[in-house]
Amino acid sequence: MLQTHANRSERILNHPHTRFGIASGCKIFTSVAICQLVQDGKLSFNTCVKDCLDEPFPYFDSNITIHHLLTHSAGIPDYFDEEIMGDFEELWKDYPMYSMQSPKDFLPLFQNDRMKFSPGERFSYNNAGFILLGLVVEQIAGMGFSEYVEKNIFQRSGMLDSGYFRMDQLPERTAIGYIDGDQTWKTNMYSLPIKGGPDGGAFTTVHDLARFWDALFHYQLLSQEYTEILLTPHIHEEGQTYYGYGVWIRIVDDTIFKYFVMGSDPGVIMQSSIYAKNKIHAHIIGNINKGAGRIAGKMDEIIYKEFK
Repeated sequence: MLQTHANRSERILNHPHTRFGIASGCKIFTSVAICQLVQDGKLSFNTCVKDCLDEPFPYFDSNITIHHLLTHSAGIPDYFDEEIMGDFEELWKDYPMYSMQSPKDFLPLFQNDRMKFSPGERFSYNNAGFILLGLVVEQIAGMGFSEYVEKNIFQRSGMLDSGYFRMDQLPERTAIGYIDGDQTWKTNMYSLPIKGGPDGGAFTTVHDLARFWDALFHYQLLSQEYTEILLTPHIHEEGQTYYGYGVWIRIVDDTIFKYFVMGSDPGVIMQSSIYAKNKIHAHIIGNINKGAGRIAGKMDEIIYKEFK
């Protein structure tokens, strides 16, 4: 937790039980939800997206599978392409942030665009792919995406302080996100979708992150078989970094060094890591613009030297 104010106007400090937004750090929740449905026999990783969604995608390749979406290798257009776009707030000029309340609300931003590349060709980080995964969860489970995650992941993990809270209805002990300029600051109230979903935007605490990883590694969310599938390095991103299903994996000296999730939005930073050899937890979350990656890098250096 990066020490700053949860509410600058009221001068309320962050503390260990403060809830923070975690942006894309919650893509792993979406992946766990999909794995649960596969484990229950309701679909497979090789199921084609066209066979489990009713929505039309006129230019999407018919061979896109659940596996492609989970590994950012589907090649579909993204509503916010981090390879070419830099200002998340620009999205809301045509589609107001207050109208983004469910996965389906994001479809007009990408569903009629053309493919970027053929499915499975390469890794390309993609938020829209996780929007589609959220729609798959809703269609197969017969309930809203956030309702499913809160019932089948948060409650089962004991994550009682976590949820997909509306930006205009934040509960107690929730940090407001801040965007710092040269001489001033503003909140992120109008910079993010009003409610988070399958590609990001949940709120949690450092304690609940620890509870989630413990539940995952103790097979309380998935069987051992499907936990191992989730944590398999399915695709190479670059350098020492690979991607499983919703989780980044760092491989050093031909051995998995750590599993981690990370997120960054205006006024949101986080990186949550589990070091594979000794199961050390490191959870860094904050309501400012930068800092988590630098701290996580220093921790990697220390832990690598200590346990080499």
